[in-house]
Amino acid sequence: AISLFYELSENDLAFIKQSKDGSGFLINLIDSPGHVDFSSEVTAALRVTDGALVVVDCVSGVCVQTETVLRQAIAERIKPVLMMNKMDRALLELQLEPEELYQTFQRIVENVNVIISTYGEGESGPMGNIMIDPVLGTVGFGSGLHGWAFTLKQFAEMYVAKFAAKGDAQLNASDRAKKVEDMMKKLWGDRYFDPATGKFSKSATSPDGKKLPRTFCQLILDPIFKVSSLCFTAIMNFKKEEAAKLIEKLDIKLDSEDKDKEGKPLLKAVMRRWLPAGDALLQMITIHLPSPVTAQKYRCELLYEGPPDDEAAIGIKNCDPKGPLMMYISKMVPTSDKGRFYAFGRVFSGLVSTGLKVRIMGPNYTPGKKEDLYLKPIQRTILMMGRYVEPIEDVPCGNIVGLVGVDQFLVKTGTITTFEHAHNMRVMKFSVSPVVRVAVEAKNPADLPKLVEGLKRLAKSDPMVQCIIEESGEHIIAGAGELHLEICLKDLEEDHACIPIKKSDPVVSYRETVSEESNVMCLSKSPNKHNRLLEMISEQKRSGQAGGKQQERFWCEGEDNIPGSFVVIVNVEKPLFLAMCSILNVLAPLLLTRRTLELLPGGSWWVVSGVLCEENMRGVRFDVHDVTLHADAIHRGGGQIIPTARRCLYACVLTAQPRLMEPIYLVEIQ
Repeated sequence: AISLFYELSENDLAFIKQSKDGSGFLINLIDSPGHVDFSSEVTAALRVTDGALVVVDCVSGVCVQTETVLRQAIAERIKPVLMMNKMDRALLELQLEPEELYQTFQRIVENVNVIISTYGEGESGPMGNIMIDPVLGTVGFGSGLHGWAFTLKQFAEMYVAKFAAKGDAQLNASDRAKKVEDMMKKLWGDRYFDPATGKFSKSATSPDGKKLPRTFCQLILDPIFKVSSLCFTAIMNFKKEEAAKLIEKLDIKLDSEDKDKEGKPLLKAVMRRWLPAGDALLQMITIHLPSPVTAQKYRCELLYEGPPDDEAAIGIKNCDPKGPLMMYISKMVPTSDKGRFYAFGRVFSGLVSTGLKVRIMGPNYTPGKKEDLYLKPIQRTILMMGRYVEPIEDVPCGNIVGLVGVDQFLVKTGTITTFEHAHNMRVMKFSVSPVVRVAVEAKNPADLPKLVEGLKRLAKSDPMVQCIIEESGEHIIAGAGELHLEICLKDLEEDHACIPIKKSDPVVSYRETVSEESNVMCLSKSPNKHNRLLEMISEQKRSGQAGGKQQERFWCEGEDNIPGSFVVIVNVEKPLFLAMCSILNVLAPLLLTRRTLELLPGGSWWVVSGVLCEENMRGVRFDVHDVTLHADAIHRGGGQIIPTARRCLYACVLTAQPRLMEPIYLVEIQ
């Protein structure tokens, strides 16, 4: 992440439609990787931003990951603008004709708009119309490698200035902005330019039957193509003079070092001076992406879990620096100090400062309770500047910031507040799951404590990775894909644990289920013969769905309308998928709640390891038909009930045709 200050000229300020109170803009820029395996990094970045600059390769076009990123952005109510990158490849390697290049651009814009209209809320939604349109200036074109870029606005300004110079008319900022906007409409789509008359036309042929060039090709791509071809043919002396004339005509000032360059280096230098990428992109960001004051009004309901009218919600909605502090930590960033992290996040309301005493609330915090809640002062506030950090005294709402001293109280994410009755900010939803797992161990057994400590740090530093210790004592790392795992293992070996490690081949977890009902009733007696359970699997389908989330309630009243019946939901110990659910439908009318709860530990113990290969169970319902328990509590303790329940549940599965369920890895190949 980096913070940039950019000042717009008076002429450029006239293009901004939202409210503004000055010409200076502070832009908090967060770079996130594009690979699908690092989708969690994109999610963490989107949570703390208001706008997204979506970069698309203009040669390969819109890919699957572009769709994923756009879908995530729209779900978080982030407004996108588009940048078409790698134009240098289209010019130099593929050598496309101007019309072919225009059609490529047009196709990419259409594809992106299809995705936005599919997942967006339409013009009636809280964000309004977020479709991208080159005519509005929300699409950039250029080459990141060569450092040049433009929007239609840059060329429209050049031509408006040229026509104004001919007429010697002095325009004020708002009139000039209108002229530029009118010109931008003429530079895209089916608009053509007649060089003979110097007029724009909607017809592709002139009155005398000549074919007219498209304005985008004639007035934008042609000058770029000419510069490109002249830079490459400037090795011959007579072409050098022609190139120098063109450079002078375009008012490009090269220093003596750049003038001696030839070929690609010369093209790079000329284009960088003529169309600097920084100006084009920063203007597009400041003019078209919303400010925190604008964005938080429509993002508040998605960000905050509490009531919409409490102090915290109102502070977030108004982006009020005088309101209670509300800050979301989206990521832990490792520091140069071994084992410590900067808590990286965004201030949505209030002001965060060094020494401020705050409430640190983890994702499991419940208002009114003390679990996952810490009252601590902030040791230091820092500003992220690329690889470096700068100390800063206080940071108002709408900005991103790093906190020192918070990392020991949060695992990955959390909420920082000064409001006593504040609820949590909503947890992030990832578009991928950590399904690929590897087992790791230290090559030298004496390094085991270092490995354990390294795994804790790894789990903290990556938003998605899961580090699990199996009952067998095996250390498991779960990631989104093989590349994600490879990076995690490299970080573990080189940065976090700093020891040589051995790793297994990547594996995925299976699930166990049953394919039919039990054919017999299963009976189990406790070791002391004073307690017994009678149960069977009555139907494979369980009530409700075996979804992707862990069940929160342990038991509830049954659905069979039998007095005193209970449906008991047995939890897993947070396995990798968190998708398993087993139900005990306790039908015995005389069964008491306390007895139902006594069955849970046995269910949980059995659930973690199934019958066939000790994998988690999924989508199985058990009916407990009869339970006989000893009247004396000492004879029906955990030591008696747990093994009894486990044996009975095992027997039910074995009589109901147990099966293995294999995970499906869904990919789209282009």
